[in-house]
Amino acid sequence: MQPWKVLNWPNRITLLRLLLVAPFVTLVQRQHAHPAYRYVAVGIFVLLAISDYLDGYLARRLDCKTRLGAILDPLADKLLIICAAILLSMPGSCVVDGSEPIQLPNWVVVAIVGKELWVIAGFLVLFLVTGKVRVRPSRTGKSSTTAQLVMVSALLLAPDFNRLGFSFGTHFAQVLWWAVFVLSLGAIVSYTRMGLSFLAEEEVPNPPNHQGNPG
Repeated sequence: MQPWKVLNWPNRITLLRLLLVAPFVTLVQRQHAHPAYRYVAVGIFVLLAISDYLDGYLARRLDCKTRLGAILDPLADKLLIICAAILLSMPGSCVVDGSEPIQLPNWVVVAIVGKELWVIAGFLVLFLVTGKVRVRPSRTGKSSTTAQLVMVSALLLAPDFNRLGFSFGTHFAQVLWWAVFVLSLGAIVSYTRMGLSFLAEEEVPNPPNHQGNPG
């Protein structure tokens, strides 16, 4: 049996997304020495963002949702976003417009990484307590992920947007990282409530089966 054939197409796309994170990280790290690398990194990031929606669409369209896909898909998102956020907050790998760095603030990175770690920890706690795999994205969580993808794209393209005047690219990126910060906090609250509801469902005892005796 060939291992590749075991995976359906949505899972194959998700696996390729995971593999493309490494070249994306390498390109962002070396963008100061080779400015063209930033554009290649943008291309890979856009490809990853599009494939994120493509694998979900195919899974629904082909009715081939799997437990493996339910785990790998958010894992690929989290790995990409965490790596991008950390790199874009560091002086050696952040985006630079001329001599002016456009650096993601550390408090935004803390919110992003904290949210992802909170979700992973909650997933593990639920699995250990209930013995079940619970993967259900919330609306706030989806909005947070989308905002993060747009923010990273805007940061990488900020020097080009700045050519429009009024430091448009920099200000646009700043608005987006505030939105990401707020949505990350909202996602933490949303997933906490969801996790507690899952635990409450497991704690509800089954109603006793009473059989009345004729008097």
